[in-house]
Amino acid sequence: MAPPTDDKTERPQLESRISAHPALHPDVTNVPVTPGVHLSGKTAYFDEKNTKNTNNLPFDPETATPGPSWSANSYFSNQQRADHASASTEQAAGAQSAKEAHVVAATQAPMNKAAAPIPVDPKRPAQAAQAPNGFRIGPQDRARLEKQLERDHGGKIVPVWLVDEVDDGKDEYILKNQSHWRTYAEHELYTLFHYKQNEPADGRAARKSWADYYRMNKLFADRILEIYNPGDIVMVHDFYLMLLPSLLRQRLPNIYIGFYLHIPFPSSEFYRCLSRRKEILEGVLGANMIGFQSYSYSRHFSSCCTRILGFDSSSEGVDAYGAHVAVDVFPIGINAVSTQRQAFGDPEIDEKLKGIREMYAGKKLIVGRDRLDAVRGVVQKLQAFQLFLEKYPEWHGKVVLIQVTSPSGVHTDRSDGAQEKVVNKISDLAAKINGTYGTLDFTPVRHFPQYLSREEYFALLRIADIGLITSVRDGMNTTSMEYIICQKDNHGPLILSEFSGTSSSLGSARHINPWDMGGVADAIHDALNQSDEERAKYHAELYKHVVENNVQAWTNNYLKSLMTNLASFDQSFATPALDRAKLLFQYRQATKRLFMFDYDGTLTPIVKDPSAAIPSDRVIRTLKTLAADPTNAVWIISGRDQAFLDEWMGHIPELGLSAEHGSFMRHPRSQDWENLTETTDMSWQSEVLDVFQHYTERTQGSFVERKKIALTWHYRRADPEYGAFQARECQKQLERTVAKKHDVEVMTGKANLEVRPRFVNKGEIAKRLVQEYGEGTGNAPEFVLCMGDDFTDEDMFRSLRQSKLPTDHVFSVTVGASSKQTLASWHLVEPSDVISVISLLNGSADAGNVGAIAVVDGTVPESRLVAGQ
Repeated sequence: MAPPTDDKTERPQLESRISAHPALHPDVTNVPVTPGVHLSGKTAYFDEKNTKNTNNLPFDPETATPGPSWSANSYFSNQQRADHASASTEQAAGAQSAKEAHVVAATQAPMNKAAAPIPVDPKRPAQAAQAPNGFRIGPQDRARLEKQLERDHGGKIVPVWLVDEVDDGKDEYILKNQSHWRTYAEHELYTLFHYKQNEPADGRAARKSWADYYRMNKLFADRILEIYNPGDIVMVHDFYLMLLPSLLRQRLPNIYIGFYLHIPFPSSEFYRCLSRRKEILEGVLGANMIGFQSYSYSRHFSSCCTRILGFDSSSEGVDAYGAHVAVDVFPIGINAVSTQRQAFGDPEIDEKLKGIREMYAGKKLIVGRDRLDAVRGVVQKLQAFQLFLEKYPEWHGKVVLIQVTSPSGVHTDRSDGAQEKVVNKISDLAAKINGTYGTLDFTPVRHFPQYLSREEYFALLRIADIGLITSVRDGMNTTSMEYIICQKDNHGPLILSEFSGTSSSLGSARHINPWDMGGVADAIHDALNQSDEERAKYHAELYKHVVENNVQAWTNNYLKSLMTNLASFDQSFATPALDRAKLLFQYRQATKRLFMFDYDGTLTPIVKDPSAAIPSDRVIRTLKTLAADPTNAVWIISGRDQAFLDEWMGHIPELGLSAEHGSFMRHPRSQDWENLTETTDMSWQSEVLDVFQHYTERTQGSFVERKKIALTWHYRRADPEYGAFQARECQKQLERTVAKKHDVEVMTGKANLEVRPRFVNKGEIAKRLVQEYGEGTGNAPEFVLCMGDDFTDEDMFRSLRQSKLPTDHVFSVTVGASSKQTLASWHLVEPSDVISVISLLNGSADAGNVGAIAVVDGTVPESRLVAGQ
């Protein structure tokens, strides 16, 4: 977080809190308000915590310092934000006009938020208790709030109302306890992302919290789209809005989105325990670029995308749904200039510092400030300090540990008593240390379970001889950076946990493993004995890093990287969504139609076990109806073998089948398969089989599929990263040996390698079908629909482009993202869309087809809607 400030120009991002009475303090903006979008230079910031007053005290935006809640980007004053946003936009966006400002939806980052309490103003009345059934806010109050925000911030803040109920008759929003909107994020995501698991609980409560989380994200998406202009960039911050990128992408395929996670991202072995693991990953993958605090977090995320979703990933990003999502590391910083100005520019801080110095005269001070949370490592810190006093008795009576534990800003709502256990453990350890090593006039551990005032906080950081941070899991730790700034004169060493997200950035700090109590004790001893020259040297390096890599630099770096990635996201090359109205119109005009469909990934979703990818009843029913029309020639052109296609598609007599990428054909109303490779030399198969068997024995979960013509090595059920590595090695070996001796090619598929004769491909089958079906002058198909999802289907699209068929009669459709590079002219997102389109041609109007039928027929076919089709 940004440190607290007494600068009245640096007002909190959202100057209002939930109050039980809408008329309370009418002179300020203390009116009922739900989590909102905070705007600065058309930049939206979401501060979900500012909907509650932790201390249940009045909040005066004119005199108060920010309390335990901070928005993710509360580092700037209003003018600083405006100036910096302008500078960043000019540097990063270049040609972006002033009108094309950034839209940023940001949640509060769970950083060090507890630098100052919400102050008590005895002149102001206490807030009334919240009404049991919530309170109502009507259109006049909503308008008053929005006008106040517009007046104070130049129209830069747009509120998002998280409403429990709406009284339509009075147009009143009914607001109840707002904490339920945050339950899933804080109880499930925050907990698991910090490597903690909750005890099994009532599934109904989990379903409700997930529904609230989804609804909150959708409300943000709806509000953003209301104010969005083409060219805007949407920035989404943190774990409260992890579904938002995908929700926006679904409605605006070419929107520019960046996402940044301020907390750790766990390893795949831990993340996979999350019940909604796929939905969360898919939600974030709607962004163009995803940023993390450290490389390990980005690596864990990419690994999860590969292991859980099956997407290819690298150090540069993830290939998801045919699009490349960049994944990068952007260590965030603090506003160093503002921190230094506040820490050294206030006489009251100097007075506090003088008082602390007198109180602990002649003592070395070790200072720690953490939230009251098990992952902050306060227990480990006290245990290490106890061992330090035991190992180094010469320091008895000379060293004091001042530990401040502020109440956590994130409420995980755990029912196992974990929070109480931490509190009791800390209290017991402090009492034990003081009882063992303390005297009547000396207390080695001073524990303050409270918020500190801004003056006390900066005074402690300035006077400390050692800064000690022992978090066992942490994202960005701003205390470490604020400590470095405050030590510009004292040069106190920083002892920093290697599990902190900032440890990789602060290389000159003394890194420790908080679980190694002896190592931490030794580090304290070494730091106390460090020479002045060493202290000055290491501090100079740390100070230089913090000043140069401040929050302004983070903003610039992130925006520059995002703009670089967006440059490759060229909308001019995006494949348009299939125009269903145009398709339906051409279909109805034609009397001779040809259909060519891939199977896996087109008619059915990709699954880990190929044998499990069987067609649903809806797929069979839809294909039967389409093929029953005598003017339709319908073909399934698949990499599957004959046996599979016979078993699952062979009972539809009007359907044509092509197996093994065009090696075999079975014409409609025929039971016989034609072998198109009958004269081909197949001696290469034994050599390939030996190589495949070699890698199968060494890759657990892999297996060989032996077809009549092709051989395929599958590793979808193997460890994704190791399987991909083995596949690359296997491909190299085959290309160096078998492919040089025989006319075969080694093809990489979706978690498989396939070797087949070089002349065999789907494009040859497509070419042959067009020729056979179009024999005779003027006999060419009047309508062609070809659908596929992977690179093997590109041969079909290429063949159709090279044909002499009129382009408006040919619909080549790839299944996947619009940004996928393809020769197809149109795209659909997923297999369910393919079935929906076929249903449209069959005359069934599901929700996705009503618009197309309305365009062609001129009416909305309400009576023809078929639910669930």
